[in-house]
Amino acid sequence: MKGILVSIVEAVSDAHFRNVERIGFIGTGSMGRPMIAKLLQAGYQVDVYDIDPAAARDVREKGARWHDAPRDAARNCEIVITCLPLPSDVFDNMTGEQGALAGMAPASVWIDTSTTDYHNTIEIARLAAAIGVDSLEAPVSNLSHMGVDFANVSFFVGGPPEAYVRCETVLQIMGAVSFHVGDIGQGQSVKLLTNLLFYTAAVASGHALCRSVRDGVPAQQAWRKFVASSANSVATEQFVPFLLDGSYDRSCTLEIAVKDMGLTVQLADELGVGLPIGRAVERRYSEAGRKFGRYDSHLRVVELAEVVFGVRLQVPGYRAPSKYGADPAHPPDQEFLTDPIGRIKPKREHVFPLDDVPLNDIQIRLLKSLVGEVTHVNRLILDEAFDLGRGMGLSDALIYDVITWSVGASAWSDSHAEQYANGQLVDLDSATAPPLTTVPHLICPYTEEL
Repeated sequence: MKGILVSIVEAVSDAHFRNVERIGFIGTGSMGRPMIAKLLQAGYQVDVYDIDPAAARDVREKGARWHDAPRDAARNCEIVITCLPLPSDVFDNMTGEQGALAGMAPASVWIDTSTTDYHNTIEIARLAAAIGVDSLEAPVSNLSHMGVDFANVSFFVGGPPEAYVRCETVLQIMGAVSFHVGDIGQGQSVKLLTNLLFYTAAVASGHALCRSVRDGVPAQQAWRKFVASSANSVATEQFVPFLLDGSYDRSCTLEIAVKDMGLTVQLADELGVGLPIGRAVERRYSEAGRKFGRYDSHLRVVELAEVVFGVRLQVPGYRAPSKYGADPAHPPDQEFLTDPIGRIKPKREHVFPLDDVPLNDIQIRLLKSLVGEVTHVNRLILDEAFDLGRGMGLSDALIYDVITWSVGASAWSDSHAEQYANGQLVDLDSATAPPLTTVPHLICPYTEEL
């Protein structure tokens, strides 16, 4: 399950990083702050920098040391971690006279947990190597909604195996599981693969809800049907409630989603992978990015479908049980569940002020049909994700593992583990399905030719 390189553990001197004491951390946003808190709890001294000093107030109160430049936060640290929104942010904070590299000592390690352009990472790693600094990319995938809040994340790590082994303890403190997936560049590529699954599932499930509401099925009633079916996914179960409370999920900006999907299409182009559904999803996010503000919530992409169908998914009086929804004062998660695979998620009670309504035969058939459509989209996009992974040179077993332990997991991927691990990509409903010629309606509410 974990990408632990046992043979290397014996070869690397355990004493080299056994007594890591100081960690530099650049970026104290919503993803970075919980990681810093975990490191402080574990007894590390953490030196921090952020372009916005106010963003670091919480971790400074917990014991982190503030510095006025990345260079100063990195000085005398055995490990320096970046967690930043955009590729340009990573480059600007690592390079130049005030950049972190200017303060890092030989034999220290840079770990980038951002989701960024791997070309960017490779260039920074080249500059780091010139001064004797090792580099690891370790983009983060939540194993539940904002799992980073309670170290429930996975890291997809690319870079020298020896550096990975030296830093693995720190990664495990900040998260639940880590995988060494290859050289610099592979980690970012794997993260894009898992994000592709999540963004597609979010769009498809949001559009399915719009169709349900248009035909008289209450949104919360349709949502519960999807969650209890083969159409379920991390996106459907844990993120769709933010559509139902009208917040569209304040934990991530639309700018990030547009950037991620753009990088995914760029990767597909480089690998020569067709990615027809993925490209359609990218176009949807690009359209949302043009229509809404860059700092709007990432699920605003579903509002495009709400307009087409003439509906609103918001359930009057409902508040998603999370501080990232319509109720910022909601207390942190206290109770958790473990699913059959071993993944942890918050135990959340959803209280809907509206009662369910009796459904007629047409509405029942509609929901059954939509379950099938969402499931089929999840199957098709999983095939595309495997195409990307194979294009990177990854084994099917590793691709399956990183998908399972990521925000891109779905009921379909979980239930077809053995087939995917063995390369037996069989559509149980139709082994001889015709080639895809149009984008599924759950991705684009209007027909789009491929």
